[in-house]
Amino acid sequence: MSSIPSASEIDEEAADWAARVDAHGLDVEHDPDLQAWLRGDARRAGAFLRAQAAISFLDRGRALANATPPVAAVSAKRPNRRALLAGAGGAVAAALVGGFGAWSLRPQRLDTRLGEIRRVPLADGSLVAINTKTALDVTMKPKSRRIVLQEGEAWFQVAKDPERPFVVAAGPVRVRAVGTAFSVRRGDEVGAGVDVMVTEGVVETWVEGDPNSRRRLAAGERVILASTAAPTVAESPSEIERSLAWRNGEIALDGESLEQAAKLFNRYNSRQIVIEDPALARERFVGLFQTNEPESFAAAVAATLGAVVDDDARTIRIARAHIS
Repeated sequence: MSSIPSASEIDEEAADWAARVDAHGLDVEHDPDLQAWLRGDARRAGAFLRAQAAISFLDRGRALANATPPVAAVSAKRPNRRALLAGAGGAVAAALVGGFGAWSLRPQRLDTRLGEIRRVPLADGSLVAINTKTALDVTMKPKSRRIVLQEGEAWFQVAKDPERPFVVAAGPVRVRAVGTAFSVRRGDEVGAGVDVMVTEGVVETWVEGDPNSRRRLAAGERVILASTAAPTVAESPSEIERSLAWRNGEIALDGESLEQAAKLFNRYNSRQIVIEDPALARERFVGLFQTNEPESFAAAVAATLGAVVDDDARTIRIARAHIS
């Protein structure tokens, strides 16, 4: 009969994994055994990151103290990181929980390349899904959690901690949550503003310098702030789910124009879709596609609307078929 592991047992396992990653340079995101362990219990991601943070704390402590022992005192065998984590015990835990150490004041940069989508657990137990071509800085402090979205889009599943507000900054826009799930996207075009969508719980949004902009959004609501158009709150749960299909590496179309669909695919691929006929660009389309398969979308358009596809290494052109 299996029993649910205690928090201390999970911490022990996390310390083992953190030491193995440090010693052997494991690829955290692609190591199958580590990923299987992380998926086995929701508490493991936070414990693993705390263990990694403890290693960073120990390394930083040595560097700051310049603690190079005399030659005679140096062991021929490299100290075991697992033992260091276990032996540091209360001292490291107190520094991490009580003071967080100087290392925690530095923002952690997370970013993605064109077409890349990442899911990253944060040190507080939260999770962030990062869309293509996105850059954000994460700063965890004893009394606050702050994310600065420099560009792109991210979805956050926030661990509940009323004593440490979780705030996302995107230009002048601020989004504050305690324990909820929401996405924030900075528009690519000038004046596009910041798109906020809530999938769980409630968030508070506002624009810095505008005292009248503060509002609360509940699950299923979205708002675009700091745009050239006046902000409006829309309640559209199904639209939000489709807009966030990228979290599964998908693009969900439900009546978008081909021009809009092409822009979506072009966000993820260096091979760009061009709709050559303005009337064709206004045609509406429905379908579910992989973000990295613009060719499948083009083939579906050709089969459904009788269009012609002409492609090369850099471009996929879709045009009306010429009738002779």
